[in-house]
Amino acid sequence: MSILNQKDSDQLKEFIETHKFFLIIGHKEPDGDCIASCLGLAAIVKHFDKPYQLISAGPFKRNEITEYLPLFTDKIEFLDNSDRQQTGLIITDCSELNRLGDIDFDFKGLDTFIIDHHKTSDIPPDSKGYINSSAPAASYIVQLFYESLIGPLPQELAKIIFFGICTDTGFFRFLDSSDTSADVFQACARLTSYGADPRQIYNKINNGKPWSTRKLLGVLLSRAERHLGGKLIITWETQEDTHKLGSEGRDSDALYQLLLSSRDVKAAVFLRQDTPSTCTGGFRSLDDVDVSVVAAKFGGGGHKNASGMSTEGRIDTLIPSIVKEFARIM
Repeated sequence: MSILNQKDSDQLKEFIETHKFFLIIGHKEPDGDCIASCLGLAAIVKHFDKPYQLISAGPFKRNEITEYLPLFTDKIEFLDNSDRQQTGLIITDCSELNRLGDIDFDFKGLDTFIIDHHKTSDIPPDSKGYINSSAPAASYIVQLFYESLIGPLPQELAKIIFFGICTDTGFFRFLDSSDTSADVFQACARLTSYGADPRQIYNKINNGKPWSTRKLLGVLLSRAERHLGGKLIITWETQEDTHKLGSEGRDSDALYQLLLSSRDVKAAVFLRQDTPSTCTGGFRSLDDVDVSVVAAKFGGGGHKNASGMSTEGRIDTLIPSIVKEFARIM
């Protein structure tokens, strides 16, 4: 059974029909799911013969999404009051304006439709949209909207949506035995029937990594420390590491896989010192450990088993605080 109903589809259709122009945007530092869901929504808007602009603050650090960079811009032309009243803002794979990144444009006040799947997301009182945290990827939701409003996806779009779903499901490793997971497999079977090639998409996601990322992976593994009786592993990247080994073509998924596959480990944390006073962090876990609870303590959020944060602080002072929060839930 689809997680969408007719009312959900009608709401998006009405939103598109009542605006003349659209800005379609996802979160900063986009991943495959963010990019794919943006492109899927652009295809829906295009079907209704409405002009649009694909927006992203970037940066496009992941080598598997760099081919899509020319389709996006971080520059938005000035809109007067009349233009703004006729413009619809579609946000996907996040729900907060502050996660859109550094773009020289005032999004506040635009009529907004949000499509997201993060547990910590919410639709603001003055916005419309659809959020379902049981959906493993925003791309999956966009696929269901497309099929409901238009029908079967064209081959190229099917490939992109399959790519987006695989990005956020770890090529289906994160799915369980729920009804929603069964529906996702059925949706992916339809994408395959439309022309998506699973083997080709797997290679696109996992191959072609820069050699520097292999070196960085070794550094991060050698630095990893165990906490809470071995149930938690934390590793980190310094500014010197970033300068020496670069920031492009990251392979955090491989890092988390290796850490979480260790005996007794229930959660893994990766921290990066972006500036002398700010850090970003990734949280991953197995089974019932809800890392979104910990991420929220540091101004972040996301899914139960996969969340992130961006916060003021230094790694050496953040680690004890993070361990303390994990001790509350493990």
